[in-house]
Amino acid sequence: MRKFHVEIVKPSHYDKDGYVIQWWKAWIPSNSMACLYAIARDCSERQVLGEDVAIEINAYDEMNVRVPLKKIAARINRPGHSGIVCLVGVQSNQFPRALAIARQLRAEGVKVAIGGFHVSGCLAMLKEMPAELKEALDLGITLFAGEAEEHFADFLRDVDAGAEKPVYNYMSDLPNLQGETIPYLPQRLVKRYDGVISSFDAGRGCPFQCSFCTIINVQGRKSRWRDADDIERIVMENRAQGITRFFVTDDNFARNKNWEAIFDRLIALREKGLGADFLIQVDTLAHKIPNFIDKAARAGCKFVFIGLESINADNLAVMKKNQNRITEYRKMFQAWKEVGIITYAGFIMGLPGDTPQTLKRDIEIVQKELPVDLLEFTMLTPLPGSEDHKNLTENGIWMDPDLNKYDLETVTVAHPKMSAELWQKTYRDVWNWYYTDEHVARIMRRNVAYGIKPVKIWRSILQIYGATNFEGVHPQQCGYLRRKDRTARRPELPRLPALLFYPLHWSQTLVKYTRFGLYALKTHRLRQRIATDPASKTYTDFAITPVTDAETEALEMFQLNDSAKAAVEKARRQAEERRRREEAHEGGTDDEVLTAAE
Repeated sequence: MRKFHVEIVKPSHYDKDGYVIQWWKAWIPSNSMACLYAIARDCSERQVLGEDVAIEINAYDEMNVRVPLKKIAARINRPGHSGIVCLVGVQSNQFPRALAIARQLRAEGVKVAIGGFHVSGCLAMLKEMPAELKEALDLGITLFAGEAEEHFADFLRDVDAGAEKPVYNYMSDLPNLQGETIPYLPQRLVKRYDGVISSFDAGRGCPFQCSFCTIINVQGRKSRWRDADDIERIVMENRAQGITRFFVTDDNFARNKNWEAIFDRLIALREKGLGADFLIQVDTLAHKIPNFIDKAARAGCKFVFIGLESINADNLAVMKKNQNRITEYRKMFQAWKEVGIITYAGFIMGLPGDTPQTLKRDIEIVQKELPVDLLEFTMLTPLPGSEDHKNLTENGIWMDPDLNKYDLETVTVAHPKMSAELWQKTYRDVWNWYYTDEHVARIMRRNVAYGIKPVKIWRSILQIYGATNFEGVHPQQCGYLRRKDRTARRPELPRLPALLFYPLHWSQTLVKYTRFGLYALKTHRLRQRIATDPASKTYTDFAITPVTDAETEALEMFQLNDSAKAAVEKARRQAEERRRREEAHEGGTDDEVLTAAE
């Protein structure tokens, strides 16, 4: 039999010194890799290239393994063998690394395809193909835009026949997910992630219109979802290989129209002793969906990531984040805490009105008024595929041409009130402003009061604060024990001699982990004191004081600007109207955003 190799590679990206970011164990699994691995496996089982062709599949996440490019090329180039390398899930900041990998493979005569958010977003939103995609085509690389479920078999047939097209664009042909191939990775790949965690998407698409978001333009604004039977198969196939923890990658699981059937199935499995633990991502109005939070907890949700983004109503308006209602924030976080779920919120800094002073003020308000546990900061970045990037491109506004910087932690565009240097410094500062020793202790005490062990908070803070403060990378790009390959540096940067590189790397590693170890010890002792203090169980502060009528509260957040005051006044009018309806037994709801989303 002939052998056709499908080599799946999820590229990493370069750090500030030009070295590939790699770890002994990465934290966040790649669902794009899991999806394509499963689709390729299905093609192999169905023998889509004919009964005389065996399709062999390998997968590599460069975040946790050195990709053996020469061995891959040798496998494909052997007599009687052929194949393609699929660079999968490539985001904008990973595109330079993807091109570097592709150049090496193309020099060996290996066919390469690049897919993912950068290719799909650019082809979906831009009138002209950007220079880096043209460069890829000039190298003989195939570009794949859209989702592969219903198209990968035909793509492989083209490649096998030597008739592959330069561009496959399926952005206008996104599949419904019922009955489609379910994401899957074998245990040997999953165990390279922290805690042996895998991932799956229960649905795709989000109905909202956030201007910074690429999801809505790549996966669409229509909810597409998997059946509960598919989710059960995902859980059971993974349980069979000892995997019971998942990152559910839906950008907004609360807008998955099949959420309740999925939760009900997970609850049923849990009651049979076949449950799974997972993290989901939701919007700030998920708590208003009847039974959503209760069923999430019963289904096995342990962490929830919430797109908070800002407490400043002016900033929310700029981002078109109209679904975020500041009057709902305290009630929303308290609802998640009351069922024992750890809250993890995103916060975007660098909006037009932001300054170091306003950001520090806003963070102090969050600390005092909201019972959010973990806060993750990102820099406002015009990601290719977003409305922001499209508008800046069409208006000829300068954006940094180096895609490697589009990692949500590096300045890529001018700010009206901060220089690039001040903006970058402020990004580094905001982590320290939030994760003060005093506030870390406060977060732990709040969780004890909610019945959650502080060790869970301690571990999470070590990861999130440690990533930025000691490893110098965003938590979403981090892992355990940094690897640094001297030979895997950006092609335009010089390769340091071994006698210089290794002593420098080892000394930096020693200093870094010594600092990290001292911080871990300090916060561990703090955790122990709080866990053994009887007063922790009865701890209270303003943020965890139950909300009755949010719109009547005297919060500093409500007084930030005219937009905040107007939002509060609107909430008061709606609450009063709702009370009048209830008194008149008319029912109804004032929730226009939820109605539109549903």
